[in-house]
Amino acid sequence: MPLLRASGLVAGLGSSLVLTLGAPAGADPKPSAKDVAKARQQVQERVRELGRAEADLAAAQAGKETLNAEAERLVEAYNGELVQLEQARTAYEQSARRARQAAGQVERLRGEVAARVAEAYGGLRLSPSTAAMLGGLSDMRGFLRRASVLTQLGDEQVATLQRLEDAQQVFEILREQAARAYSEQSRSADEVRQAKDAAQRAVEEQLEQTQRFEQEKAEISKRLEVARDRVDELKQARTKARQSARRVSLPVRRSLAVPAWTGRLGSGPGQQAAQWALKQIGKPYVWAAAGPSGFDCSGLTMRAWQRAGVSLDHWTGTQWTSGRHVPLKELRTGDLIFYGRLSRNPGTIHHVGIYIGRGMMVHAPQTGDVVRISPIWRHDLVGATRPG
Repeated sequence: MPLLRASGLVAGLGSSLVLTLGAPAGADPKPSAKDVAKARQQVQERVRELGRAEADLAAAQAGKETLNAEAERLVEAYNGELVQLEQARTAYEQSARRARQAAGQVERLRGEVAARVAEAYGGLRLSPSTAAMLGGLSDMRGFLRRASVLTQLGDEQVATLQRLEDAQQVFEILREQAARAYSEQSRSADEVRQAKDAAQRAVEEQLEQTQRFEQEKAEISKRLEVARDRVDELKQARTKARQSARRVSLPVRRSLAVPAWTGRLGSGPGQQAAQWALKQIGKPYVWAAAGPSGFDCSGLTMRAWQRAGVSLDHWTGTQWTSGRHVPLKELRTGDLIFYGRLSRNPGTIHHVGIYIGRGMMVHAPQTGDVVRISPIWRHDLVGATRPG
């Protein structure tokens, strides 16, 4: 009877006794639902942190491109100023040389006139006061009129003297103008140089900031991977504990029925990426998520190509520049299809999917939706790349 009572007790307790005694002595305790929930909360915190880091990095990269473009413009402007400065310097030197030549010609003619005056007076030696009168052009001509010897100089020599006097005045004016132009061009070149130097310093500072954001993003990504791995470990531990404690198998329920993809993908890297992405069909769209339970668009493509051995950033902006651009008529399975607007700012490309053939792609569309198959043809389609 004691044996029968004991057997009846076991039968009456059923599975509850099995669950209690099913785990071997000394085994690790089964992770609780609270442990899993806490680990998932850490994942979500890392996802939000990564999202902020990616936004900061995108803004920094866009700012760097803008500063680069401005610095390039100012460098070219400075180059142009240097060309104009050299032209102004050459013009000034030429005008100064011509002014000196004109002054020399006038001085030579003054000497000839003085000699003719002395000769007209029978070799008369000029007194200091008379020589002083001949020192200036206007005084010399007044002296000649008073001495009544102007007619002896000849009309041709008088005309030549007048032309030389006029030419000397013109060259002096041109020399002064060229000197002012050269001085103004020097100031302008210096101002543009200062602007160029400031722009280049701004680019260098922005580059340092971008590199800091990239490092921060990489560190956050590593912490996120660790948190995700922890969730997977806890879930697997709970599953193993339940399986080892149960004596009967429970029916498997599917939360979402999704159509199977019947296309033939092959075995290359692109095919591997597409095949993996197709296995995620039905998982919800989650902003800034990269699996395993949910994805955003670039998170899905990053993980898919990661399975094929190609590393991509979790951002459409750099995914757009991380592979060879291919014409749409040459699309292959696994190519990335991008949507948005092309500009110097990579942030204007806002969506990406993975091509699976026959004009179709698998993608994580938007909040409230799930990973699914859709046609690639949309009004904001901008192009495709082939990672690798």
